[in-house]
Amino acid sequence: MTETPVPIGDYAVVGDLRTAALISPQGSVDWMCLPRFDSPSVFSALLGTADNGRWLVTVVDGEVGERAYLEDTFVLRTRWRAPGGTAESLDWMPVDGSRSDLVRQVRCTSGEVEVVQDLCMRFDYGQIVPWVRRARVDRPDGSAEEVLHAIGGPASLTLHGPLPHPVTGHRRHAARHTLRAGEELTWVMTGQESWRDLLPMIDVAPHLEETVRDWRGWAAPIEVEGPWADQVRRSLLVLRALTHRETGGIVAAATTSLPEELGGSRNWDYRFTWLRDSALTLEAMMAHGFDAGATAWRDWLLRAVAGDPEDLLIMYGLGGERDLAERELSHLPGYAGSRPVRIGNGAVGQYQADVVGEVLIALGQLRDGGRAEDRYSWALQQSMLDLQVRRFDHKDHGIWEMRGDPHFFTHGRVMMWAAFDQGVRAVEEHGLQGDLETWRRLRDRLREEVESQGVGPDGAFRQTYDTTEVDASLLQLPQTGCFDYDDPRMLATVARIEAELTDADGLVHRYRTKEGVDGLPGDEGSFLICSFWLVEQYAHTGRLDDAVSLMQRLVGTAGELGLLAEEYDARSGQLLGNYPQAFSHLGLIRAADAIELNRARAGERPAGRYGTAARCSRSA
Repeated sequence: MTETPVPIGDYAVVGDLRTAALISPQGSVDWMCLPRFDSPSVFSALLGTADNGRWLVTVVDGEVGERAYLEDTFVLRTRWRAPGGTAESLDWMPVDGSRSDLVRQVRCTSGEVEVVQDLCMRFDYGQIVPWVRRARVDRPDGSAEEVLHAIGGPASLTLHGPLPHPVTGHRRHAARHTLRAGEELTWVMTGQESWRDLLPMIDVAPHLEETVRDWRGWAAPIEVEGPWADQVRRSLLVLRALTHRETGGIVAAATTSLPEELGGSRNWDYRFTWLRDSALTLEAMMAHGFDAGATAWRDWLLRAVAGDPEDLLIMYGLGGERDLAERELSHLPGYAGSRPVRIGNGAVGQYQADVVGEVLIALGQLRDGGRAEDRYSWALQQSMLDLQVRRFDHKDHGIWEMRGDPHFFTHGRVMMWAAFDQGVRAVEEHGLQGDLETWRRLRDRLREEVESQGVGPDGAFRQTYDTTEVDASLLQLPQTGCFDYDDPRMLATVARIEAELTDADGLVHRYRTKEGVDGLPGDEGSFLICSFWLVEQYAHTGRLDDAVSLMQRLVGTAGELGLLAEEYDARSGQLLGNYPQAFSHLGLIRAADAIELNRARAGERPAGRYGTAARCSRSA
């Protein structure tokens, strides 16, 4: 039987720009993969119970008075109230990049408190019970430190600090400590390969100072105004936190298999780098001046896609890995009993017609911003356009990775238009070499095709050429420049989305799952990025009151730490899906920018910096 799960949105996230840990309000690390986001987990209680691995450090009978990140960081501070006193804890990961450490500190701030540590280590997604022993580690000063060392297969964990004792018959370790005012305990959990020499404990104080300085230094250039400035800042920080510092790859989320429906089977692994998600993330970051990260991602893209462009995938591992085969972990009961738990992602083999367009728009914005192409980066883009030419008449599985039959998705065909449009612009506006005649011809042909086959009898754009269904991805069409926001067909599409795809709170579903087009059983929550797209649409068509109202509801779905998952269930009031989700946070950024930009245009606010709220302000 599964335990009552912590609501997804109640988890805090700390990270070191290579991986992340999810920490419950009670102080339990319920998810962490080492050394990378997409590595096997060493704590997996998030997808089961404490017996699947967790690290609890909590104040006995303590109530959480406040949980917050130190300003512009991912250093988590929790303030506790207990019957005998108060305490403060810090949870964080150093970002120096040389090793993987999770630091947990508890200090008694008044009176007396008791602190409990309960440690259950389970490697390889909870499948391996490690061998745990006490060992001695030499410090740089020549002294020795006693540590708790666990090894299993290729992984190892080393606990530095006050060591817990084995709990007989339970294959876990526990301890209880009494702290008086001013006293403090510090633990450091170090992850490394099992064959390496044990590392001594880091010098905590300077690492904390450096970690805070690193996060704040990165965030310092952010210029954002308006009522959602704090949420935009946090969202930009989330996008950075999901970026692997060494490779430049950006994961879609830090978790796998958090369900889109409680108890359902729509549970997927999002710890990989989708070309689409990364491109959209980069657009949001470039709109706020972070071009350097975009250049790093362009370099990642060159490495990942290197080879035959016919082998282009929609997603890769953080290092550019291509073998992301999907499999199920039957030993894990799943979050809230939601099974199966999956690792890998079977959608890696799909053809999705929009992906090249998404990538070329992002690289085009980088080029428009003054970053010169080199012969390799432009050659890659030419190869991707050649691939679009060869696949011109191929049906696909759509932006939502439908697991049913392929179709001609209207959104995908418009994104193909955008790909060719970017090629034409590169030649005409930047003087690059390319097959201008072919790209212009196919671009124009796609526009005519969408107008004739992508519009239903009611005058609204439709999900696919062979259905009358509507799809929230159609809200992206004006962002390409192919159609205006106030095009009558777009306004008709919005009316259909409002009537057919919104929940009781006005939040937007991707499509009607019960129509069976995605080939999957069950249902799902409202999709947050789609709802943010609707905010943008409202803002750009003069419906500013509607945009603000919907935006207020959307930011209200976040937990107290400002983090968003993929979806939201209005019935239970809970976030659903993998977490934290880059898609949702980049959607928030764009929506806030769109509102402030259009408020300025309407004279409601002075002109200022609101990011680049639209991908392309011109229309064909």
